[in-house]
Amino acid sequence: MQTTEAILLRKTRFSETSLIVSWFTRDSGRLKTVVKGALRPKSRFAGVLDLFFDCDISIARSAKSDLHTLREADLRDARAGLRTDHRRVALASYFVELVELTTEPEHPAPELHDLLRRAFNFLDQNPAEPRALLHFEGELARMLGIAHPELTPIVAIGRVYHRIPSSRAACLKQ
Repeated sequence: MQTTEAILLRKTRFSETSLIVSWFTRDSGRLKTVVKGALRPKSRFAGVLDLFFDCDISIARSAKSDLHTLREADLRDARAGLRTDHRRVALASYFVELVELTTEPEHPAPELHDLLRRAFNFLDQNPAEPRALLHFEGELARMLGIAHPELTPIVAIGRVYHRIPSSRAACLKQ
């Protein structure tokens, strides 16, 4: 069993009572877990599994696939302020898309985990602004080693990864 700090990125229904949850962990990078019984009324995971939540998780690694089993999740920070405004949620979702685009599954990237945590903490306390988006993109490009003095960070990201998330335009209009 492995225990690590994790940020919940996505959740998808797997069955009537189970979820597949994508995490960005400090120690193992992006990974997916199946959460058996998560949708049952008396689930031990009730109130702990929501987007952008910061948790300490324990997983049982699968030897056969990249889908592991979540054994425990302890909520560290729910970031309730982030959910007070749809613009904050949209910007946080854009940050998730960028992290998913620029990272490989199960490849540790603690500096990117810390960047995402700081960005979510900022959005928890402050309104979503284009300045926050530009700062995140700049830091991400710098940490990835693709920043270029003659290119904006998003152009550098687009050139290396061959696309940028389409949600960016909506986040800039806010």
